[in-house]
Amino acid sequence: MIRPGGEPPVKANDHDSARWFRHALAVMAAIALALVTWQLTQLLLLLFASILAAVMIHDFAHALMRWTKLPFAGAIVLAVLLPLLMLIIVFGLFGTIMYGQFAILAEQLPQQIKELTQWLNSTVPGREALAVANSYAPKMESVLGIAQSALSNIGAAASGLAIVIVAGIYLAAQPGLYIDSLVGMLSPPRAIKARASLAAAHTALTSWLKAQAIGMAFVAVGTSVGLSLVGMPSGLALGLVAGLCEFVPYLGVILVSLPAVLIGFGIDVQTGWLTVAVLVIVQQIQGNIVSPLAQRHMADLPPALTIFSLIGFGMLCGPMGVVLAVPLTVVAIALIKANRSTAH
Repeated sequence: MIRPGGEPPVKANDHDSARWFRHALAVMAAIALALVTWQLTQLLLLLFASILAAVMIHDFAHALMRWTKLPFAGAIVLAVLLPLLMLIIVFGLFGTIMYGQFAILAEQLPQQIKELTQWLNSTVPGREALAVANSYAPKMESVLGIAQSALSNIGAAASGLAIVIVAGIYLAAQPGLYIDSLVGMLSPPRAIKARASLAAAHTALTSWLKAQAIGMAFVAVGTSVGLSLVGMPSGLALGLVAGLCEFVPYLGVILVSLPAVLIGFGIDVQTGWLTVAVLVIVQQIQGNIVSPLAQRHMADLPPALTIFSLIGFGMLCGPMGVVLAVPLTVVAIALIKANRSTAH
């Protein structure tokens, strides 16, 4: 039958073909978006790190406004300069002390290794252990490759940190501009949901940062006092760096423990074991008392989820994924809860 206007009738098969064609285009677009996202993973992580820095700067600036009655512009400047000044002092102190301590350790280490080797060679199990250790010892080419890779990673991390700080300052100074631009591309009903989701993510991220700040402060103070009491000459510097590294749960303590234990045993065996005891006690109190109390009032992230998020983001995104794993998980949980509440 001919439709009015002389056009041929549309068959059911034509409708099915058009529907399948639209579905195929949607699937191809989803795959293309996933591939583009995967290729831009590092860029997206830098963007999230900048947003995280912006949240910290913005919240700190508002706290300074309440404490000092400064205008927002002055509070933003102070919120940027104070943490940067603290980082410069901490790492300057840490670097100076660590250089001196490791210079002493480098002088003592060959003799200690020689004495340990002689002691191991005096027993059969010791000789077997030395043979196994020698078989797994890396070659000089491997050591040089690792050193070159570490130096390149340090350079990339420094440039990435500079980008995060600059972008974070811009985002913190005018958050409304960027949020309005993003939400303005959506329809009014979707814009309302988007604003609610962003507000929930901001609240969850702020709560987690407050809880994390309490844990970092406890680790810094506890480690500094404990290491100073056992006679570590670099106790203050190690404690401050331990507090900063606590931003990445579980991993930070490992990064600080290695130089601390090396320096402790470089002084004498007793100081070495006391150093291990201090680090273990501080981390146990932090993990079992301080952190649960802080998270009970400010954030709610199960420890098992924290561990698996670190592993998952580390496998997918590398070192930067490990650093940002926990805040990414916090934001993801907040967005899921917000979408559920708006759906109901």
